[in-house]
Amino acid sequence: MQRYQTPMITAAVLLAILAGFVDAIAYISLGGFFASFMSGNTTRLGVGLATGAAADAWNAGALILAFVCGVMGASILSARFARWRKPVVMTAVAACLAIAAGAAHFTFSSFPLLLLAAAMGAENGVFLRDREVSIGVTYMTGTLVRTGQKLADALLGRGDALGWVPHLLLWLGFAGGVVLGGTTLGDRGLEALWFAAGGALALAALLAVLTRHGDAA
Repeated sequence: MQRYQTPMITAAVLLAILAGFVDAIAYISLGGFFASFMSGNTTRLGVGLATGAAADAWNAGALILAFVCGVMGASILSARFARWRKPVVMTAVAACLAIAAGAAHFTFSSFPLLLLAAAMGAENGVFLRDREVSIGVTYMTGTLVRTGQKLADALLGRGDALGWVPHLLLWLGFAGGVVLGGTTLGDRGLEALWFAAGGALALAALLAVLTRHGDAA
């Protein structure tokens, strides 16, 4: 994250908040499955196959497939709109969330929640360098690993003494988003998805401004 300027680090933290918000909605609504944490879904898939819980295996597999489709869609958009890839991808994320919010009013199936996984897969396409994800904003294991590494470097007097702070802020953003998403879902039901869609659209606008001013490299 040190290769990014402060405005983009702030944007990354905001994207992590959104990811936590959406993941909480999916986790509660699906009874323990995730929109962004594919390691968890892979565990659910494996356990479902091992124990013969076909419904669990199906749900986990469908979410993983939706996530991968979202990643693919973001990669295609990034290639097509190279300079404006960040706001374009984030607009696609907002569209997925809005469609999910609208569909939730008309169906009791898991289709709207699959769109959440697609949106989270796409969100990982916002921060790319050399066509590789440079900041993972929807999964936090790597973020915690880097936080620990940077803390160790600080204790050993190597590198930036505060290099761990951006990574910790990213994790705190995701955790805070989970709390906010769970609370909003409890208060508003799946109407909470409209808040997620609106937040994603606002972030797309922010990324467009940063791109225009050259802060979004």
